[in-house]
Amino acid sequence: MVAIIQVCHMNAGDGETSYANNSLLQRVVISKARPIMEETIENMFSTTVFPGCFNVADLGCSSGPNTALVISEILDTVHEICKQVNHKLPEFQMFLNDLPGNDFNTLFRSLPAFYQQRKIKGNSSESCFIAGVPGSFYGRLFPSRSIHFMHSSYSLHWLSKVPEYLDRNNKRNIYISKSSPSFVYEAYLEQFQRDFSLFLSLRSEELVCGGRIMLTFIGRSIPDPSSKDCCYLCELLTKSLLELVDEGLIEDAQVDSFNLPCYTPYEDEVRQIVLKQGSFHLDKLEIFEVNWDPSDDGSNKMFVFNKYSSGQNVANCIRAAAESMLGNHFGHSIIDPLFAKYAIHVAEHLAVEKTKHINIVISMTKK
Repeated sequence: MVAIIQVCHMNAGDGETSYANNSLLQRVVISKARPIMEETIENMFSTTVFPGCFNVADLGCSSGPNTALVISEILDTVHEICKQVNHKLPEFQMFLNDLPGNDFNTLFRSLPAFYQQRKIKGNSSESCFIAGVPGSFYGRLFPSRSIHFMHSSYSLHWLSKVPEYLDRNNKRNIYISKSSPSFVYEAYLEQFQRDFSLFLSLRSEELVCGGRIMLTFIGRSIPDPSSKDCCYLCELLTKSLLELVDEGLIEDAQVDSFNLPCYTPYEDEVRQIVLKQGSFHLDKLEIFEVNWDPSDDGSNKMFVFNKYSSGQNVANCIRAAAESMLGNHFGHSIIDPLFAKYAIHVAEHLAVEKTKHINIVISMTKK
């Protein structure tokens, strides 16, 4: 497989299959995690001096409306804190980080509208400077002790690479499943441990003393690494790929040699890595659930469940995140038939059981 840094990116632009138009799940997760973000920033300002310029980094920012949502939530939180304590508003430096393949062009084109919305909202006096920082967060991104607050949502479950020794040894699977040999789980866990430990070490160098970091990523609800809440979406995608094998559109060996570069950890695994790495105080670890189809969250009284609509919503979300990797490995011509099958399989599952995404949120302070 081509290096992850070259092919792991969300679908660009603002078309029908773009991430910008298929990221409601991520938006719901960001909104649900907002109280923890507000608490994290409030606690930081209660124990440190207000800086003249508040430096913020959003890691794995992608593009589309969710990027602006994160920036606005951070700005609004600091505005409210300054208002409560009658303190002058600091200037803001917002660093937006993602891999070089990210659609930074669309992101930058959206900034004039973002600034205009801030003015309409009555925040014309704030000074907010936004810059893009292309690069992997498994490497250094910022000067030492330069960032006050770091945020990342739905990025840390992506690994730096596919674990070693999985090629052709996790047959007829693209991730951990009930039929995977035990060493497959062990390989994924070891890779996550290495990557997350490295991530924490790098960020501790870049944060100021007492700086805060908040991370949200997909996890699982129980120790079993093949539990349905973290693996079944991948099993249904594998099922769809194997149907393409039966139809002669791809080779069986192509499925055997493809493994997703992601890992959905259990909360105890996350806690142990943070404690062992040692650079941060773990202030908070919380878990919340979101339906596979975030449109079906119970808040819209007019919503009428239709399994095929929900199946398509979920398939579009997964496609926006995984198309670049799947197309690179299997060929882009199979993407449409693959996700047509996938949408149907997800729909049939949701008609029986509304499985949920398990989300882990952690807030930490640099020691």
